[in-house]
Amino acid sequence: MRPPAFWNDKAGRSSGAVTRALLSPLGWAYAAAGAARIAGTTPFKADVPVVCVGNLTLGGTGKTPVSAALLTMLRDMGASPFALSRGWGGRLKGPVRVDHETHGADDVGDEPLLLARTAPAIISSDRPAGAQLAVRQGASIIVMDDGHQNPTLHKDFSFVVVDGEAGWGPGTIFPAGPLREPVRAGLARAGAVIVMMPDGDALPDLARLQLDELEKPVFRAWLAPSAPVPEGRLLAFAGIGRPQKFFDGLKAAGGDLADAIQFPDHHRFSTGDLKRLADLAESWNAQLITTEKDHVRLPAGMREQVLSYPVQAVFADAARIRDCLAQIMARTGTS
Repeated sequence: MRPPAFWNDKAGRSSGAVTRALLSPLGWAYAAAGAARIAGTTPFKADVPVVCVGNLTLGGTGKTPVSAALLTMLRDMGASPFALSRGWGGRLKGPVRVDHETHGADDVGDEPLLLARTAPAIISSDRPAGAQLAVRQGASIIVMDDGHQNPTLHKDFSFVVVDGEAGWGPGTIFPAGPLREPVRAGLARAGAVIVMMPDGDALPDLARLQLDELEKPVFRAWLAPSAPVPEGRLLAFAGIGRPQKFFDGLKAAGGDLADAIQFPDHHRFSTGDLKRLADLAESWNAQLITTEKDHVRLPAGMREQVLSYPVQAVFADAARIRDCLAQIMARTGTS
């Protein structure tokens, strides 16, 4: 789905405020159901520490690149990290270890395919079963991509990732807004917060993000290209949580964008989609380019026609993050 306009309307337009007010009772019911599930579930405790990288909103905040960065840090620290994902959008329920030779996005989802480039990745709709498989296959620590609101698996530590620009939106709960749960409830279960904000931009007002009184670490990170922007004219397209961030990033890195086309998050690209995009690119005398996450969802025969633009999460203070990870492993006896 594309986020409705009123999710980003911070009461500046009366129509958005009215829509949110009308939908707010549904949001309260959604939040109450989630809170009851968390309170009424006894989580499974894995034999290794579980670090969750989650968020409080629907849509893209950069969780998967952050998860990949943490996996890399843990590997460099001598651990044997495994990624764990629900495998959203894939047909397999798991638990199963992602294999690039046999699995595609239709099987396991796009995000697990990306994480499996960094560390072994398990997909499982049943998170405890996925954690058990990871342990059997040699995991010394698990990084769970998403799942902050899933109470079935015990989390030894949770990072909540928030987009510094979008924040919590208008502060209303789905469907009245993008929040999955009330901010204070979600932050209370977090061990630390990661604010995603481009390098050089001033950090947002922490009071606006309700982090000013949070007695927990607040880290800053951003997405940076891990390869140069291709030369020549580009026609960019993306089906991620916030496509405009991808387009803006390309421009900021010096990309010559002829046009930018948005698709819904996790969009399954058809040959028809690619034909229309190719025709449009030809009319602009431009090369097609998309995100890594979108690229793995393209039909196999189409991938060579489209450039992939890789990005990585970069931390303003990587040493503090490594110290945090070391403390987690020390507390759980895995250091």
